[in-house]
Amino acid sequence: MATENKFQKPKFPIFIIALVWICNGLFCKILNLVPRHQEIVSVFFGKEAAREMTLVIGFLEILMAVWIVSGIKSKWNTVTQIIIIGLMNILEFIFASDLLLWGKMNIIFACIFIIFLYYQEFRGLKNKQTC
Repeated sequence: MATENKFQKPKFPIFIIALVWICNGLFCKILNLVPRHQEIVSVFFGKEAAREMTLVIGFLEILMAVWIVSGIKSKWNTVTQIIIIGLMNILEFIFASDLLLWGKMNIIFACIFIIFLYYQEFRGLKNKQTC
């Protein structure tokens, strides 16, 4: 008889988080459906390398989604996400806020997402025992 994991993480929020990474990686960057993303990348890497770097970033975002869904080392994954999102948004706030969807307010949405990630992994329902 298999033992039931009383601390299992809810699956729906995990798929929502992974979907954010897939949408940004595949649709916004790899398929270039949101050219603003490539413009932001060009601020940091120059126009000549912007497309290639945007593709690399998009691919890495898809890999992040796969890592999220896999559940492997989920705490490390969450910390990695928080660092990446925080650093990326601080840099964009300073150097490319005119290209962001909500301008400097973008950092507020990033903070909300970071809090959601933190809560989901470290404080969420998975940490409460169920009957």
